[in-house]
Amino acid sequence: MKRVNIIGSGLSGLYLAINLARYNIESNLISQMPSERAQSILACGGINASLNTMGEDDNTENHFNDTLKGGDFLEPEDNIRQLINNSVNVLNDLDKLGVPFERKNNKIMLRNFGGQKKKRTAYAKSSTGKMIMTSLIDETRKYEVKGLIHRFNHHECIDVNIIKNEINYIIVKDLYNNKHYELKGSLVLACGGLNGLFDKLTTGTSLNNSNIQSLLFMEGLEFKNLEFIQFHPTTVDIKSKKLLISEAARGEGGRLFIFDKNNNKYYFMEDKYPELKNLMPRDVVSREEYLISIDNNYKHQIYLDLKDIKDEVWDNKLSDMREEVLEYLGIDPKYEYIPVEPGIHYFMGGINVDINHKTNINNIYSIGEAASIYHGANRLGGNSMLGALVGAKVLANYLSKNSLLDYEIKEIEYEDLLDDKLLNIEITNILKDSMSIVRDNKSLNDGLNKLDKLVFNQNNKLLIARINLAKAFILSALNRLESRGAHYRLDYNWKKEEYKKQTIAKYDKEITIKFM
Repeated sequence: MKRVNIIGSGLSGLYLAINLARYNIESNLISQMPSERAQSILACGGINASLNTMGEDDNTENHFNDTLKGGDFLEPEDNIRQLINNSVNVLNDLDKLGVPFERKNNKIMLRNFGGQKKKRTAYAKSSTGKMIMTSLIDETRKYEVKGLIHRFNHHECIDVNIIKNEINYIIVKDLYNNKHYELKGSLVLACGGLNGLFDKLTTGTSLNNSNIQSLLFMEGLEFKNLEFIQFHPTTVDIKSKKLLISEAARGEGGRLFIFDKNNNKYYFMEDKYPELKNLMPRDVVSREEYLISIDNNYKHQIYLDLKDIKDEVWDNKLSDMREEVLEYLGIDPKYEYIPVEPGIHYFMGGINVDINHKTNINNIYSIGEAASIYHGANRLGGNSMLGALVGAKVLANYLSKNSLLDYEIKEIEYEDLLDDKLLNIEITNILKDSMSIVRDNKSLNDGLNKLDKLVFNQNNKLLIARINLAKAFILSALNRLESRGAHYRLDYNWKKEEYKKQTIAKYDKEITIKFM
């Protein structure tokens, strides 16, 4: 019996299951929460494709060049070609599945997004992720009825067994009745970014706890480009996470400013970057916010000014964002400024995969934000959902043409791995200080030393794994002696051609970092 085990039922996991079902291949969707609670629901602004419906002579070559440049020329061009060449087909598929993209005269409307000179971001107000997920969930149910997709809601993958560099089985826990199951079969990691190591510092969900990635790191799974963490320029602290103020707000005319010492508004992005202004790539905007907020030893508050946005835009494109800001902040952004700050939003780094989304461990694959393949040193807004969907499509096609491991499931007795919430908070605080927007040798080495000094039960397999993956983040940043994209070092604030390579972190009795 053949069936693919997919960890995660967000955008990439759902689309992979759908595409596998189209090839008549069965899959399991394993997740702690139903898809309606996946992080993908939170994706706001849109998805990129050069449809050229806005009369701007856009094309895939423009999209390719913007993505390559936005990633600071780090990602291999073949990977980016794959992303861009599949973009229009993926968007057309979503359209056929009923995603209610904004339209005019029966054409899908596109908006501006950061780092791009053309309008190419399709959207459904500022709830694009929710609208895409709703359509994919409906499509998934059709294949569930046919027995091609099997739901493991309220189940968590808690351990993994690797033999001779091949997946042997995973252990899954039913969170309702605490029963444990051993599942054999080919494994796909669609478990999102590494939010769990940066708990409460990200716009993503803490359900993406990083545990399975940490455990697999200790089994030899390679990770790539961990030093590249995207800080989104417009986030706000709320309970347990960061609230994202979508880039759509700036795409529709939002402006960033501070009050100077004379209490005058200073629109700093427009002054420093007159061409793209507030729509520069996210690493640039976040870094400018960081630097200006501490200018002259005085901490300036950054504000987002949306007062010039027209009523029609508020009503038709940003109404849901306005409601969210009103609910969580008690601010009406149509009439009041929003105090914002950079917050961790996306991990360009993640599991190292080849162009077919294969990892270095046999029969383990990865897609979505969990995988590092399409975005280089910094991700363009609108390319995240695209990358998740393209990866799913590419992998489904690959798996349809190659042999799968035999599938088997059985209930087992298993003692859960220990966790320690207080120690995890310590890990997060160390990473917060060392892996910030601006880094240097001292802050990175301080973080490494603090991780080495953590005191805990040395038999705690999970905590050892989490600490080592945290170290891999810092070591990746320490070894890249340059500034590129989202990785900015005060002591090496220039780019070097010799570092135009991928950083590969691997554990084999110790952590090694190499450039490829």
